[in-house]
Amino acid sequence: MTGPAPRAEGAVSGARFAGFLLEAGFDLFTGVPCSMIEDLIVELESSPHASYLPAVREDAAVGLAGGAWLGGRRPAVLLQNSGLGTSLNALASFSLMYGLPALLLVTWRGHEGRDAPEHLLTGEITPHLLELLDLPYRVLSRESAAADVAWAAGETEARLAPVALLLPPGVLATGEVAAGEAPPSAPGVAARATRPPLTPSLSRLAALRAVVKDLDREPVVHANGYICRESFSVADRPQNFYMIGSMGLASSIGLGVALARPDLPTLVFDGDGNVLMNLGTLAQVGAVAPPNLVHVVFDNSVYGSTGNQRSLSASVRLDALAEAAGYRRVAAVTDADALVETVRAMRRSDGPHFVLVKVTTEEASVPRIPHTPPEIRDRFRAGVRTA
Repeated sequence: MTGPAPRAEGAVSGARFAGFLLEAGFDLFTGVPCSMIEDLIVELESSPHASYLPAVREDAAVGLAGGAWLGGRRPAVLLQNSGLGTSLNALASFSLMYGLPALLLVTWRGHEGRDAPEHLLTGEITPHLLELLDLPYRVLSRESAAADVAWAAGETEARLAPVALLLPPGVLATGEVAAGEAPPSAPGVAARATRPPLTPSLSRLAALRAVVKDLDREPVVHANGYICRESFSVADRPQNFYMIGSMGLASSIGLGVALARPDLPTLVFDGDGNVLMNLGTLAQVGAVAPPNLVHVVFDNSVYGSTGNQRSLSASVRLDALAEAAGYRRVAAVTDADALVETVRAMRRSDGPHFVLVKVTTEEASVPRIPHTPPEIRDRFRAGVRTA
């Protein structure tokens, strides 16, 4: 979910496209954000005529849409094509098996082989995945957008099945949302005060700068997105594994490293959206209880790489979830000194440990990781084996 969509003159605005969807009868929207539809999501979040509910995973969004249709709504699922892969089983054994209509608005990252490395293969096979599922689809264009939405609305009800609209880059306008601006909470997602609120005063880059400078040779698995890029800008270490894709898997990868090297403190630098996408791993960590794992979550309560759509961590305290899952020690910090002292103590004591670092939505202007995926793999493996 990284990287902005290309700007294009004459692209359909998010407000206009939201109008097409509402006019066609769609009234409940869910999904996982993508930068190519950031403006559209902002419009849906603020619309008095629709509900937009952020989902933690794309297959969960498919399930929510099915339930909403059974309850009388007209649902649409907004997802990146990488999330289409995540949703294959839910589509095959739920939506298609039961015959549950939904519009799948699928952003086509890797279209025509132009994108970041993690999107290229998925971009190439996206139409084939839809064809294997026997899902009717159209490729959206600026000129046919209204007609394509109307077609999808008719097909979902006529077929009693999902249909897809593929969204290539440049069809919808992006970048109209102010940088660092978090939208209001989505309808139905209200804040709950289960613990004292945390007031962030630290940017994620400042937090990373503080904790990275205190490291020695410990391996660090980085969640995808700006966590990788900002950490790289502070210090590029052979012991850094930078996740370029596979959102949500940082905690699982870190657990594997920790179990393989029980003699070595292992850190995971995670984000709130990533943790929410893979909450089950919190329970796995708590059950396996690797004493050398330190799970550090930089929580800004938004999906920063895709336009600052609000994440559910604005309503749910992730440190409380980790504590319930069985982490030995859980802490929440909001300043650099407390972060450094906490992580240092955790590296020297038995865990597993969980640190929630509440940070602002500020993002630094930093380049993408220049290393190729095989380079990241090889130097990290060598770094872990010789540490």
